[in-house]
Amino acid sequence: MSTTSPEAVKKLLENMQTDLRSLSMECKKKFPPVKEAAESGIVKIKTIAARNTDILAALKENSSEVVQPFLMGCGTKEPKITQLCLAAIQRLMSHEVVSETAAGNIINMLWQLMENGLEELKLLQTVLVLLTTNTVVHDEVLSKAIVLCFRLHFTKDNITNNTAAATVRQVVTVVFERMVAEDERCKGMAEEPPPVQGNSNRRSVSTLRPSAKDAYMLFQDLCQLVNADAPYWLVGMTEMTRTFGLELLESVLNDFPQVFLQHQEFSFLLKERVCPLVIKLFSPNIKFRQGNSSAASPAPVEKPYFPICMRLLRVVSVLIKHFYSLLVTECEIFLSLLVKFLDGEKPQWLRAVAVESVHRLCVQPHLLRSFCQSYDMKQHSTKVFRDIVNALGSFIQSLFIVPSAGNPASINAPAGGSGSSGQGSSQGGQGSASVSGGLTTQAAFEYRGTWIPLMNVSVQGSAKATYLEMLDKVEPPSIPEGYAMSVAFSALLDLVRGITSMIDRELAKEEEEREAAGQGSSEPPPTQSQSSPEEPLAHQVWEEMVSACWCGLLAALSLLLDASTDETATENILKAEMTMAALCGRLGLVTPRDAFITAICKASLPPHYALTVLNSNAANISNKTYSIQGQNVQIISPSSESHQQVVAVGQPLSVQPQGTVVLTAKNIQCMRTLLNLAHCHGAVLGTSWQLVLATLQHLVWILGLKPGVGGALKPGRAVEGTSTVLTTAVMTDLPVISNILSRLFESSQYLDDVSLHHLINALCSLSMEAMEMAYGNNKEPSLFAVAKLLETGLVNMDRIEILWRPLTAHLLEVCQHPNARMREWGAEAVTSLIKAGLAYKHDPPLSQNQRLQLLLLNPLKELSNVLHADIRQKQLECVLQILQSQGDSLGPGWPLVLGVIGAIRNDQGESLIRTAFQCLQLVVTDFLPTMPCTCLQIVVNVAGSFGLQNQELNISLTSIGLLWNISDYFFQRGEAITEELEKEEAILEKQAQEKGEPLNRPFHPAPPFDCLWLCLYAKLGELCVDPRPAVRKSAGQTMFSTIAAHGTLLQQPTWHIVVWKVLFHLLDCVRKSSTTADKEKIESGGGNILIHHSRDTAEKQWAETWVLTLAGVARIFNTRRYLLQQLGDFFKAWEVLLDHIQSAALSKNNEVSLAALKSFQEILQLVTPVKDTDKPDALAAMGVPPVLIDPLTASGPGRPLLRSDSLAERLAQRYSNNTQPTAPPPGEELDDSALWWSAWNTWYRTGIECTRPPTGSTGDKLAFVPSQPFLTALVQIFPALYQHIAGSFSMEDLRKLGVILHGAVSVPISSDASPFILPSYTEAVLTSLQEAVLTALDVLQKAICVGPENLQVMYPAIFEQLLQFVEFSCKPPQYGKIETKHVANAKYNQIQLFAPAEWVALNYVPFAEKSLEVVVDLYHKTACHKAVINEKVLENIIKTLRMPLGLKYACPAESTWKLAVSSLLKVLSIGLPVARQHASSGKFDTMWPELANAFEDFLFTKSTPPDNLSIQEFQKNEAIDVEVVQLISTEILPFANFIPKDFVGQIMAMLNKGSIHSQSSSFTEAEIDVRMREEFSKVCFETLLQFSFSNKVSTPQEGYISRMALSVLLQRAQDVLQRYVEDERLSGRCPLPRQQVTEIIFVLKAVSTLMDSLKKTQPENVDGNTWAQVIALYPTLVECITCSSSEISSALKEALGPFKDFMQPPASKVQNGES
Repeated sequence: MSTTSPEAVKKLLENMQTDLRSLSMECKKKFPPVKEAAESGIVKIKTIAARNTDILAALKENSSEVVQPFLMGCGTKEPKITQLCLAAIQRLMSHEVVSETAAGNIINMLWQLMENGLEELKLLQTVLVLLTTNTVVHDEVLSKAIVLCFRLHFTKDNITNNTAAATVRQVVTVVFERMVAEDERCKGMAEEPPPVQGNSNRRSVSTLRPSAKDAYMLFQDLCQLVNADAPYWLVGMTEMTRTFGLELLESVLNDFPQVFLQHQEFSFLLKERVCPLVIKLFSPNIKFRQGNSSAASPAPVEKPYFPICMRLLRVVSVLIKHFYSLLVTECEIFLSLLVKFLDGEKPQWLRAVAVESVHRLCVQPHLLRSFCQSYDMKQHSTKVFRDIVNALGSFIQSLFIVPSAGNPASINAPAGGSGSSGQGSSQGGQGSASVSGGLTTQAAFEYRGTWIPLMNVSVQGSAKATYLEMLDKVEPPSIPEGYAMSVAFSALLDLVRGITSMIDRELAKEEEEREAAGQGSSEPPPTQSQSSPEEPLAHQVWEEMVSACWCGLLAALSLLLDASTDETATENILKAEMTMAALCGRLGLVTPRDAFITAICKASLPPHYALTVLNSNAANISNKTYSIQGQNVQIISPSSESHQQVVAVGQPLSVQPQGTVVLTAKNIQCMRTLLNLAHCHGAVLGTSWQLVLATLQHLVWILGLKPGVGGALKPGRAVEGTSTVLTTAVMTDLPVISNILSRLFESSQYLDDVSLHHLINALCSLSMEAMEMAYGNNKEPSLFAVAKLLETGLVNMDRIEILWRPLTAHLLEVCQHPNARMREWGAEAVTSLIKAGLAYKHDPPLSQNQRLQLLLLNPLKELSNVLHADIRQKQLECVLQILQSQGDSLGPGWPLVLGVIGAIRNDQGESLIRTAFQCLQLVVTDFLPTMPCTCLQIVVNVAGSFGLQNQELNISLTSIGLLWNISDYFFQRGEAITEELEKEEAILEKQAQEKGEPLNRPFHPAPPFDCLWLCLYAKLGELCVDPRPAVRKSAGQTMFSTIAAHGTLLQQPTWHIVVWKVLFHLLDCVRKSSTTADKEKIESGGGNILIHHSRDTAEKQWAETWVLTLAGVARIFNTRRYLLQQLGDFFKAWEVLLDHIQSAALSKNNEVSLAALKSFQEILQLVTPVKDTDKPDALAAMGVPPVLIDPLTASGPGRPLLRSDSLAERLAQRYSNNTQPTAPPPGEELDDSALWWSAWNTWYRTGIECTRPPTGSTGDKLAFVPSQPFLTALVQIFPALYQHIAGSFSMEDLRKLGVILHGAVSVPISSDASPFILPSYTEAVLTSLQEAVLTALDVLQKAICVGPENLQVMYPAIFEQLLQFVEFSCKPPQYGKIETKHVANAKYNQIQLFAPAEWVALNYVPFAEKSLEVVVDLYHKTACHKAVINEKVLENIIKTLRMPLGLKYACPAESTWKLAVSSLLKVLSIGLPVARQHASSGKFDTMWPELANAFEDFLFTKSTPPDNLSIQEFQKNEAIDVEVVQLISTEILPFANFIPKDFVGQIMAMLNKGSIHSQSSSFTEAEIDVRMREEFSKVCFETLLQFSFSNKVSTPQEGYISRMALSVLLQRAQDVLQRYVEDERLSGRCPLPRQQVTEIIFVLKAVSTLMDSLKKTQPENVDGNTWAQVIALYPTLVECITCSSSEISSALKEALGPFKDFMQPPASKVQNGES
């Protein structure tokens, strides 16, 4: 209900009357005057109500009187009355019925009440009602009312104070609101000219309207009061606080900015009073430096820093916000101060409120823009905007670097204060809880041990302050840790957001305008026309803003990014960096753009990651550290200590492998930002593509993403083992990242050409770096750049021509890189692009655009220059695919494609060759008919080159098959090909004639089709001398078959070329290669093929080829003989062939030589005249001139050794004769024998050559040793040959034969072959060679046997030969200086022929023994032959046998000496009678000493029996010894008179020695009993005695010998016994050495044997001295009785027994002696 409605008025009147009545009632007793006034008041009201229509206006006029009773009531100071009165007055006021005067009175009354301290709250209420309901109160009255409120603000009562404060605030607002209202009312009137601005504010006040004046006076006094000066207008103020004053100032400035902006007077106040005041009040804070103590340093007068400073900052914020345009200079000062307050030395709370103030600025981008325009862009001004940003940055840095005062060093993690200590400390690094290592729930920053929690301080884009609002706090509040950081962080983000969105909006608007204006260009629009000349261009402002702020921003953001542990915070920072980078890009500011991108890049990579692009870039930036009032803002590089969740561990992409690096979740986040940046802002990146791509490359590398088909990167296996470890967290991200990466490059199709070139350049240089890095080490390279080049190429196929050259040129370089993986991708990229290019539907199509087709195919050809196999592999796979898809349309492209296929080389791997070969096979099977015939020769050459490649054997073999197929194709399509080629030939000849040059074509004179064949044969010929045996074999077979199958097509002259240029050339090459082939063992063939040992050296493999070639050529000579005979020089050719066969036979290879021998045999059979009449008459056909057919002149008698040429001529003539059915001409037989003799000569030469031992020194590995089969074959040829040459076979020839046989047998066997040739240990078998040798000798011997007398002189020679062989049993033949172990390659363990003895035992023993048997047999037959006797054969036999006999146990084989003994016995049984018979002739004189020595050596051998010899064996051996002694006693001693005396003497001495056999000391004790040959000793003794005492002493000399022997024997017995007795005495308890004991026993046994013999003998045969010596033994024997050994004792017993026979009376003995 409105206060002016009739009902309200009625109610008012009623209420007033009621109030007055109540008043009069209250004052009736105590205050009569009041009562009266009240009553008259009632009357007055009634009167007014009755008289006036506008009751309210009337009331107002009379308000002084109406109010009077109430004022008086208040004057009573009676609470009840006062309350009543005040309520009534308020009611009047609220109806606006109070006049100015009444108001003055009311205020005076209130003043009194106030001074008396009554009803204070009511007073305030009343004042408020009075001032708010109407505008009657002005000037002094108003000021008094305001003062009254101020006075009440400073009472003792808290409630009053607060109410008064609120009232004052409201009153101040009211005053200004009135002024605003007044301005509104006056708007319509004409504007007064602005008064001249004087210095005196009094003068300016006069121009103001009333309300404005009040406001002005009030504001001015507020300034005075805050400045602690006396007020001009608010008279009666008693006290005032600054804080309150500042709050009031702030509220006025904030609520009524337009007042100050519209009225100059107020602006003046602002400039002259407010700003200086603020600056003055700031001074204590400016000077203040935080000391070490927490107490403030000597305090200025004002105690509460915090309240004043905080309010000042609020004022400053308002001033800057609203009056920036008025106070440009002052704001510069304020802003500088603000920046100073962020200084680290200031108290924490001051920094906190300062940072809140800065935040308030940061959310106002337009304001910031103004700063930039007003300060940063002016020449001599402070760079305010830059300073603000830098200050924020260095503030943030200082928080990390200087430990906050509230939390020293923050090592003990957030203490309960921040309310987050639980979760917080788990990230605190040193905090004990960090063991958990999980992600904290609380967001925080952490840098180098400083942990700062992040709070949610304000909504994005608004600056909600906390400490700037703490108006009730007097003491500085404690700032929670992290608060300042959080505010600063928000400020930074808001700043970036504001600036970028503002500039982006304006740029977008500008672009729209430009579009509308139809300027497609990218130049900025001419803004000059629109803006005033002083206004800088918008672009300049934006650029200046960015230039000013980017360094500080980047420093702060990088640091925060590094320190951030919270995903959202990180996201925000990254977003800020990204938007800044994009903005810089759009504005074309390269350095800052690159700097921001670098920052993101660095953050994406692990800490301290060495990446040159970034580092060099960062260096440029960090050189520009900005100093902000002495504080440096550095661009901080990421530290490694941020405790982040590790999500991936990978290899760094660097030249030196440095272990692993770790990627955190944050790195991945940064990477995604980087991808976003590239994706959304690719067009503005320009040169920074390089940075972005380099970083992505490294990340992709660390994450182990590997390029897949088409260049897209996919999560790959870790290439180098377990270097890459990805957590599940990142695994789920990888496909996404990989997708974004691909999309990034797909979007390159929307870039303009320039940007596309930027992108490609960046990729190329990145790729160059990757190549650099991958040099010289086999680390996996980074394929990122190559893969992405490919992706970019593929999506831009429609404009491929503009990027084809740079793209392929670079990729071709990549293809040449030494690192395999790198090249592989280079090739993948090139080939994919070529295939895509050929398959792409170009417009016009490729078939009409040959230039483009060649452009696209050219890189394919270029790839052939790359040496690396894998690249060629890709190239060829590409060719294969092209052939399959576009093979028919190649046309003139064939030479290029064939060139690529044929550009294979041996240093390329087999898979490459396999692929190339597939292409070739495809060509040969499908495309031969479609290609021009001139390409056929290229095809032959290419196929040939595949045969020659040595990587893949099967391909070589198959390509030989292809050549066969090609030859078939030639054969079938011969006519067509001939025609086409001849046309071509005609054209070429014409050209050659024009140039005046001969036609340059291989095999020129032959017709072109024949040439094609010759090319084919030449290729096959080359293949026949390929290094690989299988290829040679196959090529050889193919070649000989082709010549056989299609040779008929060739014209006759071409055959001449075939024989000489193809076949003989081939034989020469093969011979040459074979002789120079390597003898090194080939470990194994490619892969798992095991090579048979007969093919395990190159030489052996060449041998096979030689054999085949020789055979093949021989076969052609055989099958095509008639055709060949028609060529003039057939026999010259024949001779060449023979020459080849001979050199093959002498080749140092067993196989070849063996085969050559076989060919030799064949050729001999071939040469042997065939008297066949069914041969065609070829002579006539040949047209041989009759001159050739001369009668043969027989060479002289004997064995003519014909010169080979004359032989050849005669052969030629004979051939020509043979072709006619006439009888052979005279001399045929002779000629035949000449052939045989020439064969014998060849055989002899071959034999001599091949058995001649090498002359080289011992270690000569290269010495050639012919094989057993070869030698066997060689020797086996002899018997057959001999049949033909027996007639004139002379002793000289026999000698030659002997040399060869001896040589052949001495040839050692290589250990590889030994298991096959040698018998095993147990069998005594001859090798085939040895059998052949013996057979040869046998043949001879038989021939001599049946031959004429004169042949018998050869017997001794045969004996000599055989005896040499016998010697081999003990002294194997030396083969040159070769030590057999060098021949014996110890690879096979079955038999290692290290020492000669070993292998001889295996080899020569059976042979020697067999020879020995042959000798014995032969001697049996021939003992009486004159030649045998004359040549001292027997002596030689004994001489030879002496060696095995002497060696005895040392013989290589035991059988040897046993056989030797038995042979000796047999031979002697035949030979001794012959010897005795011819004793007189003296032919046997020299034999006897030999024989004696042989006996001596055998019976008393120096060798010891082997340890493992059993007793039975030993006794058997002893029996043999006994047999020999018996032979002596039966065959020799009885015939002593026919035998030289010395010999007999030697025999006796021997028997003597045998009778007491002193043992050598080398036996171990256990053996000795066995090894003393007691039986043997006994037999010797007995024989000795038998002959000593025999009656048949023919000469005294003989008797003397035997007596001598006896006496020596007895003397020795005496000595041994005496020595024993002495030793026994000396040795005490120690037993004597075993040998000595044994010797004693022997002696004792000998003595007993002697006694037995003496008993048996006739007494007259015994010499007296002997008896004396025997008896003299007795005392010595008795001495021995003391011996301790039981064995000796028993022997002693036996020895002493027989002495009983001497026990006789002495006399008889004497008499006996006398008689």
